[in-house]
Amino acid sequence: MDSTRLITRTLLLVSLIVAVVAFFFSAPLSRIILPLSTWKPSFLAQHHLSSYFSPQPMATKKPPVYFFSHGGPDVQYRTDHPVYPVLQNIGREITEKVKPKAVVVFSGHWEAEPDLIEVNSAEHTDLIYDFYGFPPEFYQAQYPNKGSPELASHIIDLLTKAGIKAKGVSRGLDHGVWSGFSVAFHPEDNPLNVPLVQVSLYANQDVDMHYRLGQAVASLRDENIVIIGAGMSVHNLRDLYATRGNPRPMPYTVSFDEALKDAVESPPSERQARMREVAKRPDARQAHPRFDHLMPVYVAAGAAGDDAGKRTWTLHEGSMGWAQYRFGQVSSS
Repeated sequence: MDSTRLITRTLLLVSLIVAVVAFFFSAPLSRIILPLSTWKPSFLAQHHLSSYFSPQPMATKKPPVYFFSHGGPDVQYRTDHPVYPVLQNIGREITEKVKPKAVVVFSGHWEAEPDLIEVNSAEHTDLIYDFYGFPPEFYQAQYPNKGSPELASHIIDLLTKAGIKAKGVSRGLDHGVWSGFSVAFHPEDNPLNVPLVQVSLYANQDVDMHYRLGQAVASLRDENIVIIGAGMSVHNLRDLYATRGNPRPMPYTVSFDEALKDAVESPPSERQARMREVAKRPDARQAHPRFDHLMPVYVAAGAAGDDAGKRTWTLHEGSMGWAQYRFGQVSSS
């Protein structure tokens, strides 16, 4: 009996040894070596895993920021004016290449209070015909648009977090928006087809406050929202009427427009200081008796962050400057 048990145990032991040997010789070498080669001390393994599972920033390109010199309420009717095809091309660039999910615009025709910003939170509003002395048909112009209460609320949150007093209101689009947009985003030829939210300026002429206003909403660009400032690079209505619309450029039209270009196109780290000095020039108050049409370019520059500014086109016409600016590059994809 004992010898039988001994033989049985011996056979079992031999079978086990054969099975183990067969496993090691049949398995790929990597099954044996890999666990050893990938071993790390616990603190290194922990760092590796936490880096792997932590959210990684996406390599997305921000849309550019724009400044439109928008012209008067007749700009959409003057198809022979040199700015007409320029605005058309900028509009197509935005709709066909940038393809934003929304547009936020700051116009020189809306100033809230000296220390308060207002945001149009209405989804549907009428146009504001904020001009006088034009033919009756000008006051029947239409520009289809749709706002976004959700985006307006988001903008108010961003402003509040930046320490800027802000509130939502229900307001129509002024002609500082719809006149130029009627050319750039013609309702039939190149419709915008995304929400459009207008934000006011301050009712003051503090260029740094407006630059910071742009900085406060700059993160909208991370959401593929285009920010547009709408004004004029030179805007002196008094001299326009005095010269009866003579297109010969006033001296300050040329000198200020070029000085503004140099400041806007300066390195982004120097831009705010350079633009601050432009507003102190002797010809600044000739070019802009009030700074309402100048402030939108400061908002746009602030929203641009580290992106460089570029004047893409200008025209010196009497007491008006028509500079168009883009901050940042259009993605090639």
